[in-house]
Amino acid sequence: MTLIKELSVFLPCFNEEENLLKTVSNVKKNLQNTADKWEILIIDDGSTDKTAQLADSLAQNDKRIRVIHHQPNQGYGGAVKSGLYGAKYEWVSFIDSDGQFDFKEIRDFIRKQIETNADMVIGWYRKRRVPLLRKVNTFIWQSFVFLLFGFKVKDIDCGFKLIRRKIITTIPRLESSRGAFISSEFLIKAQKAKFKIVEIPIHHFPRLKGVATGAKLNVIIQSFKDLFALWGKLRKS
Repeated sequence: MTLIKELSVFLPCFNEEENLLKTVSNVKKNLQNTADKWEILIIDDGSTDKTAQLADSLAQNDKRIRVIHHQPNQGYGGAVKSGLYGAKYEWVSFIDSDGQFDFKEIRDFIRKQIETNADMVIGWYRKRRVPLLRKVNTFIWQSFVFLLFGFKVKDIDCGFKLIRRKIITTIPRLESSRGAFISSEFLIKAQKAKFKIVEIPIHHFPRLKGVATGAKLNVIIQSFKDLFALWGKLRKS
């Protein structure tokens, strides 16, 4: 029995040739018994390995799979924006393509949405499978977001969300690109527009293959630049 009429799912990916096929298979398998109509968007963010070729091959074999190629690389924020604005169905979800989520939990997201009538359901990690330094960075980041915007959730950057498409078409266009501020910007603007946001605990699995890029110094610096730029803009509005 399906739980939802329409669902777009996008997968931001950069050099995920070792994880992409498994992730798409997991998403596709769980979409079959979750949504009446669905699509998968693979956002290839200028990958230099075989990610682009694998993505195109998947799309050729299933018309419900589409690929958006970035050239050159636009960063995680750019990939998320392409997915959000490229999705066509009433509900939109996304997960990171690194194999650290099990998309079967989307059914819990949908049940939570039905129960609460929320506009967005965001995940928080029961146990986050990343190095301690990443956890410290996240704590500092969320503290700044709370101090500047008064926005507080258990995990502002969790890469698993369910979103009513109306949010995407209503809030001001997202600006973040190179840094990892995109999730915070999206949630802050959704809150300001009075959309209802609820949270749900999810499982997080260790990355087994590939290399994470979110903790690079240049990414962190750009994220803080974007954070203070939005704070300044909202203060003036």
